Amino acid sequence: MKSILYSRWDGTQAEFSLDVERVLDELSDLLMEGLNIQEALEWMRRAGFEFSGMDMRVMGTEELVEELRREAQSLYDRYDVSEALDDWRRRLEDLLDREQQALRQSAGFESARLNDFLERRHEGSPAITDTIERFRDHEFADETAREEFQELLEELDRLSDLESFMDHRGGRFRGQEKADYETAQSVREQIEALEQMMESLARGDLESVSPEELAEWLGEDASRSLILLLDLESSLERAGYLRGGDEASSLTPRAIRRIGAQALAEVYGDLRKDRVGSHETDHRGAAIARPDETRPFEFGDPLDLDIVRTLMNGLRRRALEGRFDRSGAAARSQSQRISLTVDDFERREFDHGTMTTTVLLLDMSWSMSWAGRFAAAKRVAIALDHLIRSRFPRDQFFVVGFSTRARELKIQDLPEASWDMGDPFTNLQEGLLVAEDLIGRHPSSSPQILVITDGQPTAYAEDGELHVEWPMGFGGVSPNAVAATMKQVRRITRRGITINTFMLDDSPELVGFVEHMTQINRGRAMFSTPNQLGSFLMVDYLDGRKKRRV
Repeated sequence: MKSILYSRWDGTQAEFSLDVERVLDELSDLLMEGLNIQEALEWMRRAGFEFSGMDMRVMGTEELVEELRREAQSLYDRYDVSEALDDWRRRLEDLLDREQQALRQSAGFESARLNDFLERRHEGSPAITDTIERFRDHEFADETAREEFQELLEELDRLSDLESFMDHRGGRFRGQEKADYETAQSVREQIEALEQMMESLARGDLESVSPEELAEWLGEDASRSLILLLDLESSLERAGYLRGGDEASSLTPRAIRRIGAQALAEVYGDLRKDRVGSHETDHRGAAIARPDETRPFEFGDPLDLDIVRTLMNGLRRRALEGRFDRSGAAARSQSQRISLTVDDFERREFDHGTMTTTVLLLDMSWSMSWAGRFAAAKRVAIALDHLIRSRFPRDQFFVVGFSTRARELKIQDLPEASWDMGDPFTNLQEGLLVAEDLIGRHPSSSPQILVITDGQPTAYAEDGELHVEWPMGFGGVSPNAVAATMKQVRRITRRGITINTFMLDDSPELVGFVEHMTQINRGRAMFSTPNQLGSFLMVDYLDGRKKRRV
């Protein structure tokens, strides 16, 4: 009887490992689509992912199951097992014939033993195993028949397994190759092993699948894929990208920084080609020295000299003049003094910038799940956070999510944030209220609110009570929600806060509402598709500031 021993892959069979940075990139793409960490990891295990560290793609469990199913089907298509039990059936019938003849000779046609034998032989199921069971306690009169029956009893378990297998799956065999008993047993064991692996993979029990056996069926790439899937979560933890918890894993700050950098590279890549700039403003902010850059002093410049470079200019000039001093005595007598001229002056370069407080209002209503809108908006939010932290560390940046209600989203929670499933209402008024409060607690000379939305307001608060309001008819507006939102827009405008709106839908009611809001606030309104949103929003943020060289 064949037995299979399953053992855990110990890492010595091959030397390869996951490219954890690539894995994190794949994970972040799924997070952008609204999945949480566990859902994203499970998706990667099921669907697989690209793997840059080797010339292969990591196969997911669904693909592995499908490949195993094809292997099983190839066995069904190859063999015909309909006659696999015929030899054993003939052996059983032959020994029963001999036993029946022996009973007739010894006791006659009317003996009780013969009647009992005939009753067992002809009543009940004709299946081989059932017939054998009925004669298990029979006292055989024919010695040869008894010995042969004992052989049948020893083979009973395997016979039972094959007979049951053929009862359930015999009709699926369509092949031309006749299988004898041992071949049929081997085919049964192979198919059952394949089905066991398929079942384990389908329910996510990867530990119980043998990489060695999987390699025998599907090759080394499949075996390696299984090992990499097993190591998926732990490899991220070892690299410092994932932190295990009592309930679920979470991203580490290091992972969030990398996700931000990747998001920034995606949405900011186009800008690098022709618009690498800084925030634009007509007013100078605080001046910040740039020690790596200086230039000669010009009339009218502030006397902000780079002392070291100014003195070095004086020394170089004196050295050049000393070449033509034949005595050298004068040069030596003045070696402790440096006389400077205006031409020696080197002044430092300064950057003049302005600090901004930016609040990104992120629509999280159900409609944002359509056409990749929320994934694009969230990627931009994460990219903006990384841009500001890396290039403008003095700036303040906040994200506020709004659907029926609004709330601040912490940056560390943003990668796993998702739209509010089943929540169709849009409470921009409360979003603006939360943004105003954040700007009030973190004031700056250039506060701004960036709104990403795909719909007009349909919810608002009045006297502390929440109201929701469906649009009035097809293509209509929600008048009370719009009025309450415009009231909040006027309040924000009086405080000098700019609102720039990025529309992800061009419906007339949304365009009309945003145009009205823009007329009040004097901000900007732009329509964008999800794949263009990053460039539009990045340009807008950089336009809010400018470094000026003086």
